[in-house]
Amino acid sequence: MKIIVIIVSILILIVVVFQVFSAMATNKTETQAYTVAGKNKDFEIRFYPAATMAMISSSTKSYKDLGSSGFRKLAGYIFGGNSEKKQIAMTSPVHMNIGESNSTMAFVLPAAYNKSNLPKPNDAGVSITTSEPEYVAVIQFSGFASNDDIAKHKVLLEELLKEKNISYYGNFRYLGYNPPFQLFGRRNEVIVAVNEKDVHKIKE
Repeated sequence: MKIIVIIVSILILIVVVFQVFSAMATNKTETQAYTVAGKNKDFEIRFYPAATMAMISSSTKSYKDLGSSGFRKLAGYIFGGNSEKKQIAMTSPVHMNIGESNSTMAFVLPAAYNKSNLPKPNDAGVSITTSEPEYVAVIQFSGFASNDDIAKHKVLLEELLKEKNISYYGNFRYLGYNPPFQLFGRRNEVIVAVNEKDVHKIKE
């Protein structure tokens, strides 16, 4: 019995140490640049400048299905599946956009890269694109995201924007910041594009 207790204690210690290092590594990961244009206790509005992304398209309508299929293709590109067999650093967040006819998943590429200095993907399903500058409303939640969590926060953000009379457009999108093996300190966000003329209303 004593041996079992010791073994379990060692395993727990290993898991805790691994999670601490995972959290530290996540904190050092390059994050997509943005500025906060306004915030209150419920949500915030950010301005995102243009960013270079590796993207895949899919007909799936589930965040879970899109994540499992899209991640393999995008990870393949940055881990050497390209014309130069080049390793490209992982950044955060991962962007997921579920549309009625088409869904996309994208990795934001490090700021040092642009379309002119990136290697060509080996997989024809991966494209290199540049996002448009935009203002977005953002609501955040923790834990492991599920389709239900994302749907719930989409409804909540929509209600908050309507209360503030802030006009929005396009699909509500999901941003994920953590690797699947990180158990604690997880960060998830639901975002939607908003009109610049309404940004000031978040403070009213």
